[in-house]
Amino acid sequence: MSFSDKLKQNKFLITSEIGPPKGTEIEEELRQAVAIKDRVDAINVTDLQSSVMKLGSLSVCRLLKEKGVEPILQMTCRDRNRLALQSDLLSAYVLGIENVLLLTGDHPALGDHPEAKPVFDLDSVQLISVAKMLESGKDMKGNLLNGAPKFCIGAVVNPGAEPLEPEIIKMRKKIQAGAQFFQTQAIFDIDVYKNFLDKIKGIKIPILAGIVILKSAAMAKYMNENVSGVYVPDNLIEEIQSVAKEDRPKKGVEIAVRLVKELKSLCSGIHIMPLGWNKLVPLILDGAGL
Repeated sequence: MSFSDKLKQNKFLITSEIGPPKGTEIEEELRQAVAIKDRVDAINVTDLQSSVMKLGSLSVCRLLKEKGVEPILQMTCRDRNRLALQSDLLSAYVLGIENVLLLTGDHPALGDHPEAKPVFDLDSVQLISVAKMLESGKDMKGNLLNGAPKFCIGAVVNPGAEPLEPEIIKMRKKIQAGAQFFQTQAIFDIDVYKNFLDKIKGIKIPILAGIVILKSAAMAKYMNENVSGVYVPDNLIEEIQSVAKEDRPKKGVEIAVRLVKELKSLCSGIHIMPLGWNKLVPLILDGAGL
């Protein structure tokens, strides 16, 4: 059963993600994805995450598909104009990739090529609308397509955004544009997520709660200072800081398991962002009873 079919049947979904390498050696990332493919419903492939130049997500998605892994193609508006975005969406479908997560993307100034010129011809809401238009058999200008794609369209939402109201307004716009599911930014404070749910009462759409494996106190502090809408509570920082370096993976799993257990009844699924610690994903799922 495909990810899209499971979504339609309101099944509890589990997704994870991998980041393509900075270079052509892809075998380790593929091995890690294959190792967890029977434990997750799909695997996201990030698109130049944090504006760092890496191997493209489209090619990696196709390689995963060939290995029996259902991929979710992440596509940002940062690096492509509307011509390239539409072309890449069509290319994805022709390559057998139907799941897409459409994002605006981080500014290049945050990455390893800060002098790169940003495009941002469209934003994420507009890109979702474009994907739906392509499904109708037309491009953005109304020109007829010779064959139309069919996508399962995802979007992102940040429950910890401050202020929260603009984030919810944008979420509603994404749904109106055609988003079929959401994955959230990392959640470390359950009360923050509960507050978000309280504010979106009446919105009926699958939401996969985001889980990031906490690697160190330094990582937590960096996210608190630099990642908008993400806050790691002091008690978690103290907890990860209290163990020796070699025990941090185990402690990171322990914290993630607790969060997943608390979130399970509040969401439609879990999206795990292991940030390279893919081998720990099964341990999190085992500990959380998933």
